[in-house]
Amino acid sequence: MKIGCPKEIKPQEFRVGVTPNAAREAVGHGHDVVIETGAGLGAGFTDADYTAAGATILTTAAEVFATAEMIVKVKEPQAVERKMLRQGQILFTYLHLAPDPDQTRDLIASGATCIAYETVTDRMGGLPLLAPMSEVAGRLAPQVGAWTLQKASGGRGVLLGGVPGVSPGRVLVIGGGVVGTHAAKVAAGMGADVTVLDRSIPRLRYLDDVFGGSFKNAYASAGNTIDLARQADLIIGAVLIPGAAAPKLISRAQLSELKPGAALVDVAIDQGGCFETSHATTHQDPVYEVDGIMHYCVANMPGAVARTSTIALGNATMPFMLALADKGWKAACAADPHLLAGLNVHAGRLTYAAVGEALGLPVISAEAALKL
Repeated sequence: MKIGCPKEIKPQEFRVGVTPNAAREAVGHGHDVVIETGAGLGAGFTDADYTAAGATILTTAAEVFATAEMIVKVKEPQAVERKMLRQGQILFTYLHLAPDPDQTRDLIASGATCIAYETVTDRMGGLPLLAPMSEVAGRLAPQVGAWTLQKASGGRGVLLGGVPGVSPGRVLVIGGGVVGTHAAKVAAGMGADVTVLDRSIPRLRYLDDVFGGSFKNAYASAGNTIDLARQADLIIGAVLIPGAAAPKLISRAQLSELKPGAALVDVAIDQGGCFETSHATTHQDPVYEVDGIMHYCVANMPGAVARTSTIALGNATMPFMLALADKGWKAACAADPHLLAGLNVHAGRLTYAAVGEALGLPVISAEAALKL
């Protein structure tokens, strides 16, 4: 199979979909790999690194899209990229379709087969291609939250770890999954007073057993959420419903109940955000203020640490990429129901129920798509 990797064009996105190691593995499996020139530079990989791995460098994204049978990216295809997709082509990347009707309609119209990293599952019910970036984003969240809290950034002027004689900052993490756990670990390591909210009692027991001495936890009822939010200096939104739009956990009306200058870091912004006042921002202009509350809502947080993120993502996606290339998408998905769970669009049909529900569009099952 011809595997293509274009340079990411979303603003301030420095990651790359295929690492030199992944290219070397694919070439070793008998596949052709084409890379747009400069695609890896943001993550510290040169064109020479790719040619040494056996890949071919092409001058433009248009050449990559025209040549490749499968496009491997990091972020969802932008409008200009969606126009280059063609019927029967495989797109393997993050999509986050539920809050993005324009992209969804374009992918359906393209006739391409679109497999989303964020909905591929594993035997334990996890999301193995989302987890590495969730780990990165979770660890980054207290770091960027601490910066947002600085007075020069518009925040309360609170140091998360405090100092002798001054209490540490209070951090509320809403969601105890991968993002929330990593965020809580780092925030606690910074010396903050941390509480994690979740609706799963077994998950709360796990967090208490493993981290009970490092941070607190509580059940994520509406009452607990706003009560703890009122006390917090930094609130990290870390709630994910796979493939669906994120629930709104703090309303605009409730912002007036928060501490002036408090910081909200919305890690769920790729899925529409879990605060009512959230809208996507970029690394170049990451923070905005609503009713005296600072919002950090960068839609590609892991892109800030592009090398770490690229290598972590490449390690996770490589086996699936090779399966798709070795077997073809239908055979690979038929053999692996967890990969099949990643199928969101095929042959002009939407194939992921949560996206259809979010956007009011008709859906067929992924199993039915295998027969088209």
